[in-house]
Order: sequence, then C-alpha cells, then structure tokens
Amino acid sequence: MPERRGPRPATTPVIPHQQIDQIAPVELQEELWRRMSGLPHVRTGASVVSLPETRALHLDPAHAHGPSTAFVRDSTEFAHLHGDHDGSLHALLPEGQAAEAVAKGWAEMHPVVHERGLAPTLVMVYGPRDAEELETVWTLVRRSHAFASGRTL
Repeated sequence: MPERRGPRPATTPVIPHQQIDQIAPVELQEELWRRMSGLPHVRTGASVVSLPETRALHLDPAHAHGPSTAFVRDSTEFAHLHGDHDGSLHALLPEGQAAEAVAKGWAEMHPVVHERGLAPTLVMVYGPRDAEELETVWTLVRRSHAFASGRTL
C-alpha cells in the first residue's frame, strides 16, 4: 500500500465520525459505491449505526464467515459509505491491515475503538481525492469484504 500524499483530512473526534475537509468528488464517491455494491454476496441498505444518508454493505449471512470483529455490532454490516457531503467510509479490517492503513495515512481508528476498548478493526477510510486514490480505497474495501467473508486478501 502506498503512502497517502499530503496531510490527513480533518475529522470529527466524536460520533457521528465524519470527514470535514478534502471531500471526495461526488463522481468518485459514486464510482466507489458502484464497485462496493457489486461485491459478491452483498446486500445494500441502511447502516445499523450511521446517519440516514449512509449507504451500507451487508454480507449475506450464509457467507458471513469472518470473526465478530469483522462486523458492526451484531449485524452483517462490514462497511458503509457516508453521504456526499463527507465521502469517507467506515470499514472493518483485520488488525494488521487496519494498522497499516492508519500508518500510511489512508485511515484513522474510529473513536469508539478507544472509548469502548474495542478491537482495533474499525477504521474511517478517507474519501478518495482522485482516480489513483480510488484504487487504494477500493483495495481497502475489498480487504474488508474478504475479512467479513472469512478470507484474507
């Protein structure tokens, strides 16, 4: 995974955890969503935890073979894309991959990880600013899908 260029975007330190600058262009957000919603065995819908405009990915229970730390609460939701005013997403990644995404500037831990002592698998992935960044963000989404499916990518 390459290093993300430039400074990290500003984000809110509390729930709702949102990106507040360096917003992804809407066309990149929509391309990311097109790819996300086409992942195998995924159903799209509302998030079990986020704002109403958030679009979430839920894995078909028959294919949800990942550990509980691969999902939001007691659900099969493993990632969600925030509204177009934000463009970031929350995703669950294996601990090592989450740590790498944070270290290389692509993500930050969700505040609840620290507040509630949760496993460090829930991250905010910053919205892609250009087509090159879209590919890295897409890789992180595919890794989240694999984690939820009980596979490693």
